[in-house]
Amino acid sequence: MTSKIVSRDVNLWYGEKQALKDICLEIPENKITALIGPSGCGKSTFIRCLNRMNDLVNNIRIEGQILYDNIDIYGKDVDVVELRKSIGMVFQKPNPFPMSIYDNVAYGPRIHGQRNIDKIVENSLKDAALWEEVSERLDQPALGLSGGQQQRLCIARTLAMKPDVILFDEPCSALDPISTGKIESLMEGLKDNYTQVIVTHNMQQAARISDCTAFFLLGELIEMGETKRIFEMPQEKSTEDYITGRVG
Repeated sequence: MTSKIVSRDVNLWYGEKQALKDICLEIPENKITALIGPSGCGKSTFIRCLNRMNDLVNNIRIEGQILYDNIDIYGKDVDVVELRKSIGMVFQKPNPFPMSIYDNVAYGPRIHGQRNIDKIVENSLKDAALWEEVSERLDQPALGLSGGQQQRLCIARTLAMKPDVILFDEPCSALDPISTGKIESLMEGLKDNYTQVIVTHNMQQAARISDCTAFFLLGELIEMGETKRIFEMPQEKSTEDYITGRVG
């Protein structure tokens, strides 16, 4: 498998507290990689390193390398705005802008001076499996959508920027099972064109949708591999304990 993102000896501190310890991890292209582990283990911190969202946090220090298509994203010549355009992010709670459904999706392309906004909005909503539900009310407030629809709208907003990689930070934790199923189906459908990374506390979800799984514990990467192997034949006892529910 071709690696899209590679982290090498990544360490991160919030002030004096070290949150990540020597993380070496390869994220394969056009696959879904799940990051699992108990709360506070470093998985959300790590995923936010991949598009430099942690730059927005005060008193943070990071060491090591993160390569995206063999370019160090923490290099001095990297345009962070362009990086976040290429590596989009969907957050735990749906966060649509307080504007219309249409304007939510059109916002990014407009800022970047793109043309054919109507087509971008339509295609993005179709790719996010939302077009059929909202095509007749694009001018209505996005905040009037259900929670699951809002999350798919946020995915459409990300897709409108034509990213290469999509990061999902517990995208289904606030959703009901039906909405969760729609998000999972959507992610499966995006695999041919996007590299995806998902942070999840839901073991069943990781087992269902991911190709590779990485287990984090206390800021360390304990093991990573093909999802089937991680869940059926983990090499580390701490991985087995977490997956079987004995700890965590």
